[in-house]
Amino acid sequence: MATAEEKTMGDRKEDPGLFEGNVGIGDDRASESTGGAEEILALQDLDPALNAKMHLVNNAIDEIGWTNYHWKLFVLNGFGYAVDSLVLLLQSNIAGPAFKEFGQVGYENAQTIATYVGMLVGALFWGMSADIIGRRWAFNISLFISSVATVVSGAAPSWASLGFFTAMVGFGAGGNLILDTTVFLEYLPSNKQWALTFLACWWGIGQAVTGFICWGFLVPSQWNCESVENCPRDSNQGWRYVMYTSGALVFVMSIARVTVIRLQETPKYRLGTGEDAELVQTLHSIAKKYNRTCSLTVDKLEACGTVRTAHSESRYSFRESGVHLSGLFATTKIGISTVLIWLSWTLIGLAYPLFYVFLSSYLASRGAYNGVGTFETWRNYTLTNISGIFGPVLAAWMCNLKVLGRKYTMAIGALVTMAFFFAYTVVSTPTQDVGFSCAIAFCINIYYGTLYAYTPEVLPSAHRATGNGIAVGCNRIMGIISAVVASTADTGTVAPIYICAALYLAMAAVSVIFPFEPYGRRSS
Repeated sequence: MATAEEKTMGDRKEDPGLFEGNVGIGDDRASESTGGAEEILALQDLDPALNAKMHLVNNAIDEIGWTNYHWKLFVLNGFGYAVDSLVLLLQSNIAGPAFKEFGQVGYENAQTIATYVGMLVGALFWGMSADIIGRRWAFNISLFISSVATVVSGAAPSWASLGFFTAMVGFGAGGNLILDTTVFLEYLPSNKQWALTFLACWWGIGQAVTGFICWGFLVPSQWNCESVENCPRDSNQGWRYVMYTSGALVFVMSIARVTVIRLQETPKYRLGTGEDAELVQTLHSIAKKYNRTCSLTVDKLEACGTVRTAHSESRYSFRESGVHLSGLFATTKIGISTVLIWLSWTLIGLAYPLFYVFLSSYLASRGAYNGVGTFETWRNYTLTNISGIFGPVLAAWMCNLKVLGRKYTMAIGALVTMAFFFAYTVVSTPTQDVGFSCAIAFCINIYYGTLYAYTPEVLPSAHRATGNGIAVGCNRIMGIISAVVASTADTGTVAPIYICAALYLAMAAVSVIFPFEPYGRRSS
């Protein structure tokens, strides 16, 4: 029975704005009780105590609803998305000017490989550690590491040292995609899970910011050398200014993460560790601050029993990692889902960078760059990146349509991207290049943004960060392969574009056969 204080809090419920309106899932359940929805993995014969507690916690989160706390999480988790895309683009944009300054001695694609290696290690390290020691530490530390390494890389004295610090930037940023989606999802009310797809718009924002920064510093002749024969450091400061500016921006983001919101450990992580009292305290503190009710009690959780499958007897052992890996294959259906998710990340990890590896040489061979100067190049680059912001916005609406859900939203995004890839083979003018580039950037983020959200939604909560980390790791491995291919393959033919388009057809097929559809259900 609600206390007098809880009733008063309920009467004073604030209006949190846009996201509080019933959208998608909320329309279907507006008149239902919070206990009526089913968890995605509820029928998979997992730990019965964990299932029961998960249902109660989801009820409590739904009871609290969307608050300004979630708005803060949306922005601060979005920073991680932005940094991930910013890091990937930074290295590709500054590698050319830096390589020129260092005498073009060394492996030309070293920075690309260094970034992907750093992000691979970061995805696995931060992902697995987040399931062992919790989400909070990785969430607070990873951006700070990335910001410091970005600033230091701007002062690199050699090609090799730049590669090392670029890898460190990737290591720090590599865990953000895992932690951002995981933390945000584990606080989200179920009728707002579509916001996880919407979160991916920050990826495009990060790309756009990178485009503006590079446009500002890599165009002026006083900061950029024209030839390797005459390229002293003091005449080639443009790429260093890019790194200093970007590092400072990421540093501000990392400070905001620990000052604007003092993140408590997520409720669903605490379910696995048995911290029932702390879990209840966290949810009640949010409810109290934002004038909401929360009827969850420690007694209710303890009555469900003890969770026994989330961790090993010793959480700081190799056996603990084995528990999280095996948990991703707890049932046949969950195992199939895990494998298909990893396959999807592998396919997009190859198709996305490989297309851009071959694109420049192919367009140059068709005369599409004739008459395009440095200013126009960076203008077009920025326009393309801005177009990518709106793909996840459309995807967030599409994935909340009952007829589409997450699976068919991804399928449509992949198929439309494939169509534009095939159409790209007829591009022969700068105007056509800009138009198709913007269209592809928009469409590809419909698929990418939904995949980012779908992955944590269908993974078991106790093993979510590990599964997500391995998925992103598969993506990074393919990025490394694409860099090697760029150094050895013929990049002037049309065949690679057709291959990339075919990979998107495969992604669409995989999307359709995913065994779980999160629409209308709550994350486990």
